[in-house]
Amino acid sequence: MLFTTGGANGGSKLGTGRCSRGLAGIVAFLFGLLALASVSAAQSSNPPSTPPPSTSAQAADTASQDDDSGGFVFKKEVEEVVLHAVVVDAQNLLITGLARDNFKVYEDHKPQEMTSFRKERVPVALGILIDNSGSMLPKRAKVNEAALQLVDASQPEDRVFVINFGEDAFLDQDYTPDVGKLTAALQRVETRGSTALYDALIAAVDHLETSPLQKKVLLVVTDGRDNASQATFQELLHKLQSKNGPVLYAIALEQNERRDDRDRQSLRTLSEQTGGVAFFPSSLDEINAIASAIAQDIRSQYVIGYRSSNPHTSGAYHSIQVQALAGSSRLRVTTRAGYISGSNGSFESH
Repeated sequence: MLFTTGGANGGSKLGTGRCSRGLAGIVAFLFGLLALASVSAAQSSNPPSTPPPSTSAQAADTASQDDDSGGFVFKKEVEEVVLHAVVVDAQNLLITGLARDNFKVYEDHKPQEMTSFRKERVPVALGILIDNSGSMLPKRAKVNEAALQLVDASQPEDRVFVINFGEDAFLDQDYTPDVGKLTAALQRVETRGSTALYDALIAAVDHLETSPLQKKVLLVVTDGRDNASQATFQELLHKLQSKNGPVLYAIALEQNERRDDRDRQSLRTLSEQTGGVAFFPSSLDEINAIASAIAQDIRSQYVIGYRSSNPHTSGAYHSIQVQALAGSSRLRVTTRAGYISGSNGSFESH
């Protein structure tokens, strides 16, 4: 993600930084050649007496120990897969009193042993993204009210940032628990231009990755289709489902003459694959109730961890299913749908 100060809204401009990274890569390559030449000269004159130590990253990836034959055994560490799950009953009512034994986790249809289970409230890193296109102007007052309702439901340990986006995305308020600062950021309205929804979401995910908080959530409010992004839908989906990726909630304020089932399905897929929900209210009067439901969802999630028992090949997709039972009643669990295993034993969700 690229940050450029002095955006039109007074915040920092966010972008994918493709052109800038290309120029930076050329400069870095030239400096690398110079550095390599210097190192080679130094090694020729002063050869090292002992091999260099392994890096901490290498140590974290594999653990070695002597075996009985005098050789080494390398054991690859398997990272914990962390799921944030919401449970509801047949009447769509939240179920919050379940214990570890009420859950079963399956990966690729094989049962997995849970390594951690929590149901207490944990700090949240929350990103709020508001569409700043021209058609949003008459809706912004209601949208801001709903967004602040979500902020008001947060805890002191939570950290929230605000992005206003159109053709460009502006970080108008960085991580803060300060409601006053967040209110000011939401009121920075410059409704014009196109809608680069996918680019804004990718920039938001990049920014979430800078937070030390494990639980990450995005809320995006828009009334139009993406018509200006460099990123594709598949690129965004892959990004959203990265390791420890966020849960995405979307509110689409559709205009009657612009309803499109493809746009709806795109938002549903992006949300549901992360364990979130896409909402399509028929009027602005429904937004506050939706914000309240999202806030309740965020505070009612179970945190479930497991270490996969399946063999992993880099780039392979692994499906996840979580079941919850209370007596003889089967409950509905919403969580991420799966992940793509990365290299060196790491996980990349999908």
